[in-house]
Amino acid sequence: MRSASRLCRGEEPLSDTPTSPPPTPNGRRAIDLAPSILSADFADLKSELRRLERAGCTWIHLDVMDGHFVPNLTFGAPVVKALRRVSRRLYFDAHLMVEAPWTLIDDFAKAGVQSITVHAEACPDLPKVLRQIRRLGLRAGVSIKPKTPLRVLDPHLGDVDLILIMSVEPGFGGQELIPATLNKVRRLELNRQRHGYAFRLQIDGGINVETAPLAVAAGADVLVAGSAVFQGGTVATNVKRLRAAVGG
Repeated sequence: MRSASRLCRGEEPLSDTPTSPPPTPNGRRAIDLAPSILSADFADLKSELRRLERAGCTWIHLDVMDGHFVPNLTFGAPVVKALRRVSRRLYFDAHLMVEAPWTLIDDFAKAGVQSITVHAEACPDLPKVLRQIRRLGLRAGVSIKPKTPLRVLDPHLGDVDLILIMSVEPGFGGQELIPATLNKVRRLELNRQRHGYAFRLQIDGGINVETAPLAVAAGADVLVAGSAVFQGGTVATNVKRLRAAVGG
C-alpha cells in the first residue's frame, strides 16, 4: 500500500504558506485527505477550518455548485476569499460543478485557491479551460460524473495535474460510493503507471473508513471525504480513523 504519511499528519508544523501537494506521479507516494466543507457547519466555518488544522489536515475541498449543472447551490468566490483569510496553511482545492466554469476561474484564483477542477461535461473546449487555469499559476484538474465514459479523458491525461473521479452522482453529500467507479480509478492508475503521467488521482463520494482502503488500493491518492470527517464524532477522531484505515 502507498505511504499514507501525509494523510492529515498531526505532527505537521503550522505555516503561513499554503501547502502544495507533491507532483510526483510514480512510486510510493503520500495519500492526501481533502475534507469537503460541504459537510461542515456553515454557521461556523472558521472553527471548522481550525479543527482541520489541529487534526493535521493540509487540504480542504471546495465543492462549488450552481444549481444548474448539479441540483444544489453552495457558495461562491467571496466565501472562499473569507476562508483564505482564516487559513494560510490549508491547500484550497476548488471543484467547480457549474455550467461555463471558465467564467468563474479568475474569481476563484483571486480568492486564493491553489487548484481548480472543472467537469469535462461542462467544457466544450476543455484544453482551452485547462490552459486558462494554468496561466493563473494554478494546478488544473478535470472531473467526470459516474456515468461519463472514461474515454473522454484520454486526450487530456498528459495535460492535467489532477483527475477527479466522482464516485457518487454530484450534488449532495452523504451518498454511498458507486462500486463501479473504482474500475475507472484502476484503469487510470494503470495508464498513469504505464505512461508516467504526472496527474494526482482523486476520488469524491462515499469515502469513509470502509471505502477509503478500496479507493487507495485502486490507485487513488487524494481522498475527498465530507460526512466521514465532519459527522458522527469529532473532526480529530474521524481524521484519525480515516488515516488508520489506509495504513497511516
